[in-house]
Amino acid sequence: MPISPARVAAFDILLRVDEHDAFASELLHASRYQKLSSADHRLATELVMGVLRWRSLLDQTIRENSSLPLDKLDRQVLTALRLAAYQLMFLDRVPQPAAIFESVELVKRARKRSAAAFTNALLRHLAGSLRKERWQTAIETSTTTQALARLSAHPRWLVTRWAANFGWDAAKRICTYGQRVPGVSLVIREPAQVDVLEKQGIQLGPGFLLTNSRRVITGDLAQLRRAEQPPISIQDEGSQLVALLVGRGSQILDCCAAPGGKAHLLADRNPRARIVATELHPHRARLLRKLVPALNLHVVVADARILPTQLAFDRVLADVPCSGTGTLARNPEIKWRLTRDDLVDLHRRQLEILRSVMSQVAPGGRLVYSTCSLEKEENEQVVEAALEGERSFRVLDCGELLDQLRAEGELADKDLDSLTRGPYLQTIPGIHPCDGFFAAILEKTPPATSSDPYKFHGSQLATVGI
Repeated sequence: MPISPARVAAFDILLRVDEHDAFASELLHASRYQKLSSADHRLATELVMGVLRWRSLLDQTIRENSSLPLDKLDRQVLTALRLAAYQLMFLDRVPQPAAIFESVELVKRARKRSAAAFTNALLRHLAGSLRKERWQTAIETSTTTQALARLSAHPRWLVTRWAANFGWDAAKRICTYGQRVPGVSLVIREPAQVDVLEKQGIQLGPGFLLTNSRRVITGDLAQLRRAEQPPISIQDEGSQLVALLVGRGSQILDCCAAPGGKAHLLADRNPRARIVATELHPHRARLLRKLVPALNLHVVVADARILPTQLAFDRVLADVPCSGTGTLARNPEIKWRLTRDDLVDLHRRQLEILRSVMSQVAPGGRLVYSTCSLEKEENEQVVEAALEGERSFRVLDCGELLDQLRAEGELADKDLDSLTRGPYLQTIPGIHPCDGFFAAILEKTPPATSSDPYKFHGSQLATVGI
């Protein structure tokens, strides 16, 4: 009996995530898996993301039933065991014999036949001793960081810092949110597409935070994800909100812009502006050009720390590379890779980018610094370090900008106080219905006029795809 295509795909993707630090969400939507049926793709997605979300708990369960230490197992064998353990522990509709048999066959397929008998015996013992638990209830009733980290399958050091930074209740909500399948929010650029989606069986509801956003209640978005230039794009509401904070301008810079969700919103809201979107990697810049076909968007291959422009922009977005701890529901592999030392390195690079782009802000212009991180080292501490000794910038109160967005009918959320920490925007997964985003708005003091504040070093700009 052949192994199901969904389990083969899940096994191969998990190995690539583990061996090459790839991201599961990107692999799941790669061209090689587009031939999977909708049912197989859904199951492969469930298996991959489920194993990554619950990996430490799965490993603990395997360890308790194994005669060998986990570090003595081949990577392929451990991956097959994790796949079966996830199905046995969390998927009621999957027959236990099928989960066990196919994981054993995956071990054989990986040319680890000598481990097949061990895998079969371990999984049968696990299945016989398994006691189903209500994991969400267990998380919510946790009283220590150790218990919360174990039951919610999060690294203890992250849970400890979230409890210290946001409070115990918020830490539990963050962990609970991270273990659920996150909702899908859409940006719909052509209203007629709503009818198209509904005819395809996709039911939409209003956005939780933003009036112009739509969230998917039911339906399969597989075809939408495969479209190169859809009139509809998938984008978390927190990410959309950051783009709205940039506001309107005539010369706009979007640093580190790929894959382009925020750049697309900036182009939509500023159709007459000149928008420059920079991206360090040429292949990502080409992808950005495909996904954001706006005529007023100029894609540039450039390092945000060394931008080839003069002071030029009245609006700047620096959505910097970060740890991504605000997106663990979508990218659970991050929590198994991230270390404390990574935060130190990220802080240094983020500070370099912010200081660089501050020099690109025209007098009287504004800069939005943002991350999808929950960590202070990447957020407040970067802003504070950049402003130390810098008198030409001031921090604006995000709350006032949110009030303005609500007055303009763009913000649906009424509890604006919960969206801010001091002068900054901070969405918290589980408290807010979106990923965790941080944003600071910096304004440069208006000065004397410049002869040509919007001049570019044209010979230094490497435009892509135009």
